[in-house]
Amino acid sequence: MSLGHGRHYLAIPGPSVMPDRVLRAMHRAAPNIYHGELPQMVPGIVSDLKALAGTDGDAAIYIANGHGVWEAALSNTLSRGDEVLILATGRFAIGWGEIAEGLRVKTRTIDFGLQSTVDPRQVHDALSADSEGRIKAVLMVHVDTSTSVLNDVAAVRAAIDGAGHGALLMVDCIASFGCDAFEMDALGADVMLTASQKGLMTPPGIGFVFFNERAERARDTADCVTHYWDWRPRIAPAWFSQYFDGTAPTHHLYGLREALDMIAEEGRAAVWARHSTLAAAVWAAVDHWGQAGPLRLNVANPAQRSHAVTTVNAGSAKGTELRNWVEANAGLTLGIGLDMPPTDNFFRIGHMGHVNAHMILGALGVIEAGMNAVGIAHQAGGVSAAAGVIAAKA
Repeated sequence: MSLGHGRHYLAIPGPSVMPDRVLRAMHRAAPNIYHGELPQMVPGIVSDLKALAGTDGDAAIYIANGHGVWEAALSNTLSRGDEVLILATGRFAIGWGEIAEGLRVKTRTIDFGLQSTVDPRQVHDALSADSEGRIKAVLMVHVDTSTSVLNDVAAVRAAIDGAGHGALLMVDCIASFGCDAFEMDALGADVMLTASQKGLMTPPGIGFVFFNERAERARDTADCVTHYWDWRPRIAPAWFSQYFDGTAPTHHLYGLREALDMIAEEGRAAVWARHSTLAAAVWAAVDHWGQAGPLRLNVANPAQRSHAVTTVNAGSAKGTELRNWVEANAGLTLGIGLDMPPTDNFFRIGHMGHVNAHMILGALGVIEAGMNAVGIAHQAGGVSAAAGVIAAKA
């Protein structure tokens, strides 16, 4: 017998839960891609994305996942032989660097480990030593989905400026967009990228690159750019298909339009506050469980934790046993320990996008049941601790 029948909860850090409103918006016949409703809708989508990103710059849409917009950002700003500085706090900055190397861009990496944020002093020192200006861009991840580390973008911007260096600041907000507070222009990012499948509550398949005038000027000399990745036709299209270099991702756009409407109805600040409260509830539960067992949050400092995803160390290979148990017996899928050695020790809880209090409390209750079932020592009552956070903040 399984108690998992009913509506399954996919609590992984993306793809996230898709709202029924988004699914209904996509459940329709193919539209005319040459004129009418769809072409008229897209400029409003771009405008709303820019408002959510906090930028007066430009935004380009790509039919691609996050790896695709990594390449788009690099291709439009760099030339072969240029160097970039990678600030690694988990798997995803490393991955972005691998894309750069594939474009024959040289990489320098400062690895801050799997539990720590970027140290701006080290960034300042690395750039100050680059007296010839070989480094053309600094690449960082706002929230690393593997580690759940939240990095301070403003501090990195200050380190670049303090070193008197001209490198572009590029920020991956794939995990954090629409979950953790982010204002592109105010924080000083030159390029920011994200994708549809996390805080934007839309299926995977479309990605976005936002960029300011400094980054656009770099496009003048970038020799990595190719026809498909070129962002210029996409931001000032002479005809509708140039937004996407061909056929539009029609049903993704209808879903995204609905998701953006939902965010606007709730209010951007309220969305951020909801994610903050639900994340704090998760942290309270794990901290409570860990009082009498091995469970630990991967990131010790609450100010350095994402509001979109939480990485948990179960203390033994029972982390994988727990994931298997809750999925098979209780209808809950948790995220794997992605590149967190030893992998079986870790699991991740996604709390991004279309998530509310009863979903989080239900997930935590199932996790507590699973720990009892597979024999993970813990202090009982973690769900009550989480409920107290929600009661206090609501």
